[in-house]
Order: sequence, then structure tokens, then C-alpha cells
Amino acid sequence: MLDTLDAATVRRWCASGLVALKRHQGEIDELNVYPVPDGDTGTNLVLTLTSAQQALSMDLDTLPDSGSTAHGHALRLMAQGALLGARGNSGVILSQILRGFADAVVAVPAVRGRALAVALRAATAAAYTAVGRPVEGTLLTVVAAAATGAEQTGSDDLPVVAQGAARAAAEALARTPEQLPALARAGVVDAGGRGLCVLLDALVEVLTGESATPLAPPPRTARPAATVARETGSEEYAYEVQYLLDAHTDAVAVLRRTLAALGDSLVVVGDGGEPDGTWNVHVHVNDVGAAIEAGIAAGRPYRISVTRFADQPEPFGGPTDDGRAVVVVATGAGIAELFAAEGATVVPGNPSTGELLAAVRSTGAARVVVLPNDANTEAVASAAAREAYRHGVKVSVVPTRSPVQALAALAVRDGTRRFEDDVIAMAEAAGACRYAEVCHASRDALTVAGPCRAGDVLALVEGEVHLIGADLTDTCAAVVDRMLGGGGELVTLLAGVDAPAGLTDAVRAHVARRWPFVEVHAYPGGQPFYPLLVGVE
Repeated sequence: MLDTLDAATVRRWCASGLVALKRHQGEIDELNVYPVPDGDTGTNLVLTLTSAQQALSMDLDTLPDSGSTAHGHALRLMAQGALLGARGNSGVILSQILRGFADAVVAVPAVRGRALAVALRAATAAAYTAVGRPVEGTLLTVVAAAATGAEQTGSDDLPVVAQGAARAAAEALARTPEQLPALARAGVVDAGGRGLCVLLDALVEVLTGESATPLAPPPRTARPAATVARETGSEEYAYEVQYLLDAHTDAVAVLRRTLAALGDSLVVVGDGGEPDGTWNVHVHVNDVGAAIEAGIAAGRPYRISVTRFADQPEPFGGPTDDGRAVVVVATGAGIAELFAAEGATVVPGNPSTGELLAAVRSTGAARVVVLPNDANTEAVASAAAREAYRHGVKVSVVPTRSPVQALAALAVRDGTRRFEDDVIAMAEAAGACRYAEVCHASRDALTVAGPCRAGDVLALVEGEVHLIGADLTDTCAAVVDRMLGGGGELVTLLAGVDAPAGLTDAVRAHVARRWPFVEVHAYPGGQPFYPLLVGVE
């Protein structure tokens, strides 16, 4: 029996909690019917706590900051790691629970029972503050009950208070179907709340050396047949958008209001480094581009992920051997939205091997196609594919060099074909799509098309400079003419974030005059540096 929560105990709690969450991962995934039935709460909590564990393990020799205790330092590392690796609504809320817990005891010399109760109450406040529209019958209710249970013990004995918190949390979890009709209809308890109970049970086990015996949740009942067709996505909002954001507190306040008007399940939480800090942003929306653009307006968003709920696996079945998915690398909010609408998992530009691997594994599919859209990223994608194989996932990299090639590949995807045949068809479609990029020269240089000066308009076809011009619109029209001179029936135009108003309309009108039988599709791509990307098929 331990009477204080020291740094070593914090590390054992994190490790034991992660093991316990992995053990219950599938069970918790099946419980996930709120905020949307996306069947991944258990996975999200495991990934979130994995990041917390990694943060702890990488800082074994780091000394606490001035005014911080060793246990407070360990708890803050755990909270920071959870924040940076938080996945999904429940993962973000868990990171705030850990942050509130850590902040409450960071300067407390010895954490005993009463300090634990105070920490759980602070964790509750942090969790409620993080959620735009708090809903009872969720993880919030369970953490609040844990705090109350801890307080009601009236004890300073650490194991006694931890047991009181875990017991009260389990009782509150069992009551969640009475608070949320969606849970009652599905005959389940709240998934995020169940995950928190697993973590509290792990704390009890670490403190006492004995396995916890929480109250069993009510048994699951049969799912009504009428609701099965809707169980793979939200009826109101189709996409989950999540990213990390470096921004000032004032800008984040504006961001909260903007995102609240766009969707629901809004959670915006910081790392405690305010006024300038790192924030984890999570929201469910229909307008993906607007959600990402709001982040750009607030600061610097990165590690952007977009998931379409309709493409996630059935929550009560899990991935099957022939489950398939596509992961696409995208730079630009509009491009990301196009890929998400095609059912792809989107990773922001210039990803690491770890980020691509995480995206592949998050799909839950056994066979995944990766579209890198850049020569440099192709090597990273190949490394991620090799690593994914070790985890039992077969990944094929289709070497796309431009987003327009990825759109061509996605257009021919057919889940009824053998996976290998589908990959070949996607590769052939991408290869048949010629691509061009139009930009401004950043310096004087000698190109294969002749010398250029800084500020000149350059048109690159398949990576080589073909045209040098002075006027952006004229050069864009000229490169389309050159590409169509070799044949083509479909032109795709992606306007960049700095493209002047009317650019794609002018090019479309030009094509209509010169090439009347060619179809043109134009979209706002939002990519930096290149006012226009062109694809010809």
C-alpha cells in the first residue's frame, strides 16, 4: 500500500493504465455511440495515453521546473504528451483531465488522499471548460462523479480516496444510459467514461497492489434494426477535423466562436503555456475547409487530420481482412476537403514516417493505399509502408506527384476488385494524368526554357519549366494549351491560396473557346506557393 503519489508511482500508473486500456480497447470501441457512432473511442484513448507514456519515457532525466515537485513534473509531462497525441473527442478531454490533475498538485509536497480529491475536482473543472457544449451522461459526468466520490470519503488515506473515486465513477458510468437516450437505445454505457474507469482502476491497482473490482456496467442489449443503417456516421455533421495549433489566447477565443458556428463536438484545449501556447482543436463539421481556414486565421495549425464518419468501420464489427482505405497527403484546405469527400484519410503536407504510419493504422483497414503527391514524400510513404507491414497492414504506395493525379486515382477506385488490381488501376489513372504547376520565380535562374528573373511566372509540366511569362493568367492559359496539344478530355484546375480572383474562370473561358469539347473542373485548392495546379486526362 502506497501512502503518497510520487513520480515513480505516476509513471507506473501511466504504464499500467495504457496496458489496461489496450486490454479493453475493443470493448470500449464497441461502446462508442456518442458524440457520433464512429467506433474508435478505445483506440483514441490508447493512442492518447501512448503519447503520454512516450513523453514520460523520453524525459526520465529531466529536472523539474522551479517551484515544481518531481511528481508534479511527471504529471505535467504525462498531460503534455496526452495533449500533443490526443485523438478524438475523448482523447482531448482526457488530456485536459490530466492537465487539471497535474496543475492542482504540481507544488504540493506530498500527494495524499485529500490532495487527490482536490486534483480530481480540478480535473473535472478543466474537462468541462474544454468542451464547447458539455453534455451529461458522458466522460464529463464520470469524472465529476469520481471527484465527488473522492471528496465524500473524508479521508486523507490515498488508497481509500482512490477506491472511493473509482467506485463512484463506475456507479456514474452505469447510470449514463439514463442520461443519454442514444446510449439507452444501443444498450451501452458511455465509451469515454468507461475508459476513465479503466484508468482509475489502474490507479487503485498501482496504489494497493490488488486488482480493482469495479461495478459491472449493464449488459448490452440487442441493437434495434431500424438504427443500424445510421450507426456509421453523424446525421448532421459528416467530418471530424482535428489539429494542433500554435496561437495566442485572444485568437483562440475567436476560433472557438467560429468553430462553434460551424459544427458540434467542439473541444479546444491548451497546454498551459498561455497566452502563446499549443492548442489541440477538435470539431465535427460539414465544411472542412472552413474549419481548417479558421485555424490558419488564428495561428499555425499542423498535424491536421480529417476523417469522414461514413468511411469509418462499423462500430460493432471491427476491421475485416478485406477492409480497405486510402491515405492521402495534402497541402491546402480545399485540397484536403476534396480528398476527404472522396473518403480518404488526409495527412498534412511534409509528414513524418510516424505521422503517415499513424494515419494508416487509424483507418482500421488491413489494406491501405497511400497517395504521397510529392517525390520527397514518396520515400517517407515507402518507409511507413514497411513499418505498417510489421503491424499486419498491407500498404501500397501509388507514386502520385501532384494532387490532380491523386484525384484521378481516387476516381477509378473500385472496392469490388481485388486489392492488387485496384492498386494497378489507380496507378494507371494517376500516370495517365499529366500535371502542371504555375508559380512565380523566387530568384534569377537559368531553366530548360531559358533564363528567368525573380517575379517571372513559371509554368512547370511534370516538374520541368516549360514556359516563362510575365502575366499569370496568360501563362496559365498557355500551359493548358500546351498540355491539351498532346490530347486530353478533362482539365482539372486547383486554385492556390494566393490566386487572384477570377483566375480559374478566365482559364475555363479560354478552354471553352479554344477546346470546346474539353470538360473543365475547377476547385479552390488553397495550396501555398502555386496559384494554379493543372491536371489533364
